[in-house]
Amino acid sequence: MAQTDSAPVQARIAQTIASDIAASPAQVTAAIGLLDGGATVPFVARYRKEATGGLDDTQLRTLSDRLGYLREMEARRETILNSIREQGKLTDDLARAIARAESKATLEDIYLPFKPKRRTKAMIARENGLEPLLRAIQDDRSAAPEALAEGYLTEAVPTVKDALNGARDILTEELSENADLLGKLREFMRAEAMIAARVVPGKEEAGAKFSDYFDHREKWASIPGHRALAILRAAKEEVVTMEIAPDPETGEPRAIATIAATLDTEAGRPGDLWLRDVARWAWRVKFSVSLYVDLLGELRQRAHDEAIKVFARNLHDLLLAAPAGPRATLGLDPGIRTGVKAAVVDATGKLLETATLYPFQPKMDLRGAEAKIIDMVKRHGVELIAIGNGTASRETERMVADTLKLLPPGVRAPTKVVVSEAGASVYSASELAAREFPDLDVSLRGAVSIARRLQDPLAELVKIEPQSIGVGQYQHDVDQRRLSQALDAVVEDAVNAVGVDLNMASAPLLAQVAGLGPALAQAIVAHRDAHGAFPSRRALMEVAGLGPKAFEQCAGFLRIREGEEPLDASSVHPEAYAVARKIVQSCGRDIREIMGQPAALKGLRAEEFVTGEFGLPTIRDIFAELEKPGRDPRPSFKTAQFTDGVEDIKDLKPGMSLEGTVTNVAAFGAFVDIGVHQDGLVHVSQLADRFVKDPHEVVKAGDVVRVRVTEVDIPRKRIGLSMRKQSEGGASPQGQNPRQGKPGPQGPRGKGPGKGSGKAPAKDSGNGALGAALRDAMNRR
Repeated sequence: MAQTDSAPVQARIAQTIASDIAASPAQVTAAIGLLDGGATVPFVARYRKEATGGLDDTQLRTLSDRLGYLREMEARRETILNSIREQGKLTDDLARAIARAESKATLEDIYLPFKPKRRTKAMIARENGLEPLLRAIQDDRSAAPEALAEGYLTEAVPTVKDALNGARDILTEELSENADLLGKLREFMRAEAMIAARVVPGKEEAGAKFSDYFDHREKWASIPGHRALAILRAAKEEVVTMEIAPDPETGEPRAIATIAATLDTEAGRPGDLWLRDVARWAWRVKFSVSLYVDLLGELRQRAHDEAIKVFARNLHDLLLAAPAGPRATLGLDPGIRTGVKAAVVDATGKLLETATLYPFQPKMDLRGAEAKIIDMVKRHGVELIAIGNGTASRETERMVADTLKLLPPGVRAPTKVVVSEAGASVYSASELAAREFPDLDVSLRGAVSIARRLQDPLAELVKIEPQSIGVGQYQHDVDQRRLSQALDAVVEDAVNAVGVDLNMASAPLLAQVAGLGPALAQAIVAHRDAHGAFPSRRALMEVAGLGPKAFEQCAGFLRIREGEEPLDASSVHPEAYAVARKIVQSCGRDIREIMGQPAALKGLRAEEFVTGEFGLPTIRDIFAELEKPGRDPRPSFKTAQFTDGVEDIKDLKPGMSLEGTVTNVAAFGAFVDIGVHQDGLVHVSQLADRFVKDPHEVVKAGDVVRVRVTEVDIPRKRIGLSMRKQSEGGASPQGQNPRQGKPGPQGPRGKGPGKGSGKAPAKDSGNGALGAALRDAMNRR
């Protein structure tokens, strides 16, 4: 991003961002300079801590996003100033107001009276000479407006009513362009507005999945994002009508009073009565409509932000899930009629063999499937079996479990793991998969992907568009550009946090390394194919098109095992090799003996090695790398042990204790795979024996957890689960409603049905894990 801001503007932007990310303006200014200079967020976060004061990648991502918004706002501020100046209407007070504006909305409110506009009713009224009538009414409140209007009748204004309507149009426009009034009304609406949804008559059956919103009402300010998105989708599908407005009995009169106060009206006089009528008219035809649009936009933005944040966090957890490691793996893509697709890959992910098994209807070749699995396990030394979690997953898992019991003595049974196959079909049909396996049937490529994503989720999932991985809520309803940007940032941060093996990584994985991209990644792979493995990081400079800047950005995130330079296996950047060797020399031992031996560095103080170029944060990072070179931040591999005999939702009974894997985390709870066809929902109120505001405080995608079945709804295929320690359902943790923030008019948590709710509170039996929240959850995509 190019920096063109003036010094005062730079200072204002730095101060604003510093407040947003809990940093100092100096830190923000330094980070902006680095990003403007072409540095990437992962590089700045890892290797420029001295310059930024240790800003982490999350702060830097927020900084980058806010920087774009604020620069756009500053450009708009300058455009508005120039426009008003050219009109000859820029006063000192107006200039100060524009300078103080802290949002684009406020800027646009100020600009409204000066904004070029199409011909309006107020313009026509002014052309017909009715502005003096308005001023006469305002100046002489004791006079009857009808009497004053008689003096302004013309051929263009034939009646008193026409004259007064014209004066009303002028005043309404003036009120609607009053920035202070707009600000007050907008704040009033943000605090008081209710969002209401009502079913469109005749759409009850077609829109049954939105039944919770057929007669729904709650505060605009506190509605959770997932419910807002559900209502927005229902409105888009014309199942419900939606309204955002204050309470008509209490809120609307206050809004009108706010408008009337601007006109300084008093009770009793004819002119005041007319002005208050105009205030009511302005609210009804102007403000209520424009503020509905404003609040709808803010609601959509807020809900999108929340949904994108949930998707990004889930994707981060999935990408950084524990890798099973370099072990021979059999991947199974389950299917009934079309068969179970099988693929064996070796420890490096190289495809060894494929097959299609038909253990189910219509062929029912169970013996043939068992024999083939046993043969592949024995011949290839298979240690892991990855089973996709799609259709026929549980049947396939049971078949595999029975097959492993038939292994001959002396053959170690592989560990079977159910793996999310989200996005596998997208990869199978992609150009990348076609280049990688040009002679392999599309259906078999999915089995390869399933096997590899168990070995290393990160390396395999980067080959798939993040949106196709399917760990979001209402992901297709949100701003796709913003979603893509957020998810791309998550992938980049995850890849660089783990590091990449330069001599084994695929082009898609290399493309996510800081400073690289698809073109340079392909060039690196082409060079590797032509010249063999890279002996050192420095050898990267021989790759066509990879210059000093790209090398600076990427080198620290690339690993070379058993290369010429021991430090190439660590995250120590080549620019700091000299200081790393100085540290090693202080130990009087060879660097290869030091690396990975924390005791060897005891007695050394990081402060002793600080230089003008490298500060204490970098020195400490070097110490950490020498102690554990190339350490992987991901957790150790662990699998859930599903309960024997539980294969279908019909096998579940309330009170059962099961182990499962968290597949998705949403604002309202977590979805857990417990070994049946449907994931169960642990509602946020059931995640812990305490109040939980954010489910991510307790669980993340990929976690193996112990849950208890609380409810089973077989007709709707819904399962309620709990992670609370109580053996029996009871009251929710203190202060927490089981439906977690599903408020009616009575408030955000709710104490009863509330006046005007339109229906009795929804009944949640047991621990309340089903009900409205569960329907929300199951409709989340």
